[in-house]
Parts: sequence; C-alpha cells; structure tokens
Amino acid sequence: MTAPFRDRVFAAARRAKRRILLPEVEDDRVAAAGREIVSQGLGVLVPPEPTLPPEAELVTWLRARRPDRFPDDAAARAALAHPLTRGACLVGVGRADAMIGGAMHPTGELIRAALWGVGLARGIEIVSSAFYMLKDNRVLTFTDCAVVPDPTADQLAAIAWAAARDRRRIVGDEPCVAFLSYGTKGSASGPRIDKVRQAVARLRALAPEVSCDGELQADAALALDVARRKAPDSAVAGRANVLVFPDLDSGNIAYKLVQRLGEWEAVGPILQGLAKPIADLSRGATVQDIVVAAAVTTLQAEE
Repeated sequence: MTAPFRDRVFAAARRAKRRILLPEVEDDRVAAAGREIVSQGLGVLVPPEPTLPPEAELVTWLRARRPDRFPDDAAARAALAHPLTRGACLVGVGRADAMIGGAMHPTGELIRAALWGVGLARGIEIVSSAFYMLKDNRVLTFTDCAVVPDPTADQLAAIAWAAARDRRRIVGDEPCVAFLSYGTKGSASGPRIDKVRQAVARLRALAPEVSCDGELQADAALALDVARRKAPDSAVAGRANVLVFPDLDSGNIAYKLVQRLGEWEAVGPILQGLAKPIADLSRGATVQDIVVAAAVTTLQAEE
C-alpha cells in the first residue's frame, strides 16, 4: 500500500480503537494478522467464541432478522454453527464493531452471513464493492468491480451513495462522483445512456449533498483539459475521485487494466452498503492483506 494512504488509514484506525472480530482464527494467516493488528494498535480483537452473549441472544437476533428463513430456534442454531454467520451476528448485536472474514470461505457465504447478521444500511438497497486505486498521492474509488453484474438505475445510485459515504470515512476527503458511460453529456444516446442518467437523478434525490454528474466518459471525468471541451458546465468533470461503472464487466476490466498496465495499487474489494462493517477476504489473502482489510474496514463504522 502506498505510504500516504497506509499511514492515514492506520493512524485513523488507531484513533478509532474498534473491536475487530476475526472468525477464522484457525487459519495461520488470520492468526498472524490478528497478532499484527494488536501489535500495531489497529484495533481490539474480540474472541470469536466469547463467553457472552449467551447463545439465546444470537438465536433471538437471527430469528428476528429473518423469521422467514429461521422459523424456529433449531434452524437459527444450525446457522450459527457457521463461523461467518455467528461472527456477523456478533457484530449485529453490538459485541464487535467489524468482522473480517472470507479467508477460508467463498464470497457468497460471507455476503449471505452479512445480510443475515447486520443487513443493509438505511437507504441502501444492495451490497456492492469498491476498490481504492492508489498511485503516488492519488486515491480513486472504483465501484462496483466485484459484486453486482448488471445494476439497475436505482442500484447504480445506491452503489454510488455507498461509495461516497465510505470515501469520506476511509480517505477523508469530499467525494466527487462521476457516473461513467461511453458518451458525455448528450454525445450519445440509447438505453444504457438512459440508465446512467436515471441513476444520476436518483442519487441527487437520495443524497443532494453529494457532488455527482453523468453521463461522463472516463477521460472527461478525470482530465480537466478534456472536461473543458466535453463538459464545460460540469462541476464534476475533470475532478472526479469516485468512478461509478455502469456494469460489472466494465468495472472489473477497468480496475485490472489500471492495476496491471498503469501500475496502480488496488486495495479491495471493500464491501459497502451494509449496516455495519463486514470485510470479504480473498481465499488467497496474505497476512498483510488481512491487516490492511481490518484497518480499512474499521473506518466504515459509524461514529
């Protein structure tokens, strides 16, 4: 991780002193990351099997959240035998501030556990992800690059809103959101352009305090000289730091090209849109990957 971003994130995590749950401590990488988190003062580790709360509290919580899925105590207890579900519920009931999981389990299991245990943030209708792309002193948010294949206009707006909220907490600056497309401000037309325009209107209604614009091509979103020619009246064009991709294909391809050809560092994917912070790790994650994910995820927690 680039030094300026790492130093800022680690310093903020030390100040926050969040309670971090690592439910897969039987994995040597997770155990080593836990020791590193403690030694660097990035948070306080919560044991995955604390003496409190009693099992009945978690059973009651899970059944209340998903009565359709858990109609009786036996069904809830069976689900709580899974370490990610138990961990997410411990976050949900307030026994931990954040959970970092997925080193031993696939993304689908972690997202399911997160939805059962903590659910979606108020006003957000979908779980999505962001990568924080780093080079020198620059940080760009790319969203969504890992979760939602073909978002609707409403879902695109929710993805952008979640990314903007998290950027304030994680990067510490003001989000400037560009909804990307293959045209800029009327230079092209069609259903996919219409979807992006609808998403911009929806975000402006949901979060009028967020600076956003679209549809914008990537060069118009990032380069001031191009923006002056293509979108001279846009307050976002040329200044964007949050790039919202119209679908998962374009987002995933873009971040990998920027990473591999542009030699930017990619931190993520960071799950966003959840009521409380839950991080998803690659099953190939290194110890350092887990430490970084923990530091970043603790900053997603509400103050």
